[in-house]
Formats: sequence, C-alpha cells, structure tokens
Amino acid sequence: MSRSLVILIILLIVVVGGLFFLANRNTEQQPTHVEKAVSLENLTD
Repeated sequence: MSRSLVILIILLIVVVGGLFFLANRNTEQQPTHVEKAVSLENLTD
C-alpha cells in the first residue's frame, strides 16, 4: 500500500468515527416557559 492510501484510509476512519460520535450525542433540551408582558393595544383587531 502506498503512504497516501494509508493516510486516506485513516482520515476516512476518523471522519466516520466523528460522525458517529456526533450523531449519538444527546442534545435535547427541555422547553422553558417564558412569560412576556403584552400591552392591550396589541390585542385589538
């Protein structure tokens, strides 16, 4: 095997491993309740 082919294979393995790592991360966050004051002028038609 040539050196460039070995480097390409190692780089491909690292990229695929990184993709699996990022795909399996738990990034979900619980929604937060936000209260916002609304003036009465905005409620009329």
